[in-house]
Amino acid sequence: MAADDFRILFVADVVGHPGREAVKAILPGLKQELTPHLTVVNGENAAGGFGLTAKIAAELRGAGADVITTGNHVFAQKEFVGEIPDLPGVLRPANYPPAAPGQGWWVAESAGLKVLVVNLMGRIFMDAHDDPFQVVDRLLAEHRDIPIVFVDMHAEVTSEKTAMGWFLDGRVSAVVGTHTHIPTADARVLPGGTAYVTDVGMVGPRDGCIGMDKDVVIKRFLTGVPNRFVVASGTVTFNSVLVTINPSSGRATSIQRIDREHV
Repeated sequence: MAADDFRILFVADVVGHPGREAVKAILPGLKQELTPHLTVVNGENAAGGFGLTAKIAAELRGAGADVITTGNHVFAQKEFVGEIPDLPGVLRPANYPPAAPGQGWWVAESAGLKVLVVNLMGRIFMDAHDDPFQVVDRLLAEHRDIPIVFVDMHAEVTSEKTAMGWFLDGRVSAVVGTHTHIPTADARVLPGGTAYVTDVGMVGPRDGCIGMDKDVVIKRFLTGVPNRFVVASGTVTFNSVLVTINPSSGRATSIQRIDREHV
């Protein structure tokens, strides 16, 4: 790791109160250890497992988040519709309709450099919003002067996230997948210099079903009857990645999984 490398720490989907407590317990020390220049946290499940609020966004910022990304549950908490326009650096997916409140990208500044952070959402098995491939093309054209570009691709299907990684290889610094809460073992730098991982995972209860109480989820599978999901309890897994970038070219030199547990 060269002294002039630019480092971005990305923390996976934070699930409910247990996830927030783990972020507060782990992230400050992790930042001291890894000294990232920018920390991005996906907070779309931080409010009771579904959505985000201004208060919780402030809580995540207080723990060390510089930019907060989201996904398909971004407006699950109805008050957030009115709150997000006043929260700079708190994003909803950029391929939501233009009339949706908030914005899907943010230009952060750190160590004298600008970083374009883009939040995208897939369309397979999710709400059919605008084409994320065309949207990110447009955003890159509008920000040609910024070499460091970080993309959170929030999607259900691994093929859609992989396709976005290849589509952007050599054009952005990193594409990290979120949403499934299950970490994948494919973190690598693609040939064009883009760091990629299909899913970073989550910050949520380890012994549930993707962070939710396992008994509630199993009952739904057994009966087919919808029921209210509840955030699980117990040991919390903390999944994240550290991306190292050459600031001149904007190309990544490494991506490293950073996984911890919080009891």
